[in-house]
Amino acid sequence: MANLLDLRRRIKSVKNTQQITKAMKMLSAVNLRRAQERVTSARPFARKMTSVLTELAEHTDETYHHPLLDRRGDERYLLVLITADKGLAGAFNANLIKAAQGFIRDNAGKTIELMAVGRKGRDFFRRRNISIAQEYIGLTGKGRVSYAEAVGMASDIMGRYTEDETIDKVFIIYNEFKTVLQQRVMLEQLLPVARTAVETAGEQVDNAAQPEVFIDYIYEQPPAEIFGRLLPRLIETQVFRALLESIASEQGARMTAMDAASKNAGDLISALTLNMNRIRQAAITKEIIEVVSGAAAASS
Repeated sequence: MANLLDLRRRIKSVKNTQQITKAMKMLSAVNLRRAQERVTSARPFARKMTSVLTELAEHTDETYHHPLLDRRGDERYLLVLITADKGLAGAFNANLIKAAQGFIRDNAGKTIELMAVGRKGRDFFRRRNISIAQEYIGLTGKGRVSYAEAVGMASDIMGRYTEDETIDKVFIIYNEFKTVLQQRVMLEQLLPVARTAVETAGEQVDNAAQPEVFIDYIYEQPPAEIFGRLLPRLIETQVFRALLESIASEQGARMTAMDAASKNAGDLISALTLNMNRIRQAAITKEIIEVVSGAAAASS
């Protein structure tokens, strides 16, 4: 059984840990509020831009070609994995890594290169000798990402796709922020841009109640000029939104994890304090018994 000195040291250590977890929870709460505001602002633009451009691409003549639209083979993939630079965020990184492992396993016959965003994903796959084409460390760790940083990352992705024609498809895995307690792992095809309309995420439409609408587009500029400007902007917007979603999800997961850790530390402190009081009471009782027994023996 531990003595009183050991218990006091352990209680002090747990209290110090609890102070750290509470501070990390408060910091994550501040970062989460800012990140959530940015995600909420970016979602409508990203969804509408994706909807409009896929609709335009669907009504574009198949004879029109663009490097970001043209379909290629189905043999070599580039997988963009967005994880965190830090831990202590519950299952945030584990779920993303598990999704990436599932994607690699499901496409075992393909040649897959990994673009790692975040230290956790990079370190995990580096230890398993997975080919890492490019890495971005420190991009999400500061809790804030600028549009210029997203543009640089998107330019690298588009550059590898257009210049290295051996890459057939580009996929991205990230966590979509739902609530503080819930994040959803997303696997999306980034390139080539789909020529068919896609349903906006998070919006359910009753097709039976909606009349079918035929849209005829009139182009003021040639399609080559329109798509030449807007398709790269679409990829930049999608990458920027994925980074914002990931940052908000990371802060929410870390705040939840640190809140649970603080509560567990409080429970452990209570249990250790109760055990310490019992040991101290037993020691006091033993001393009283020894004094009474000594007094009785002396008087007899």
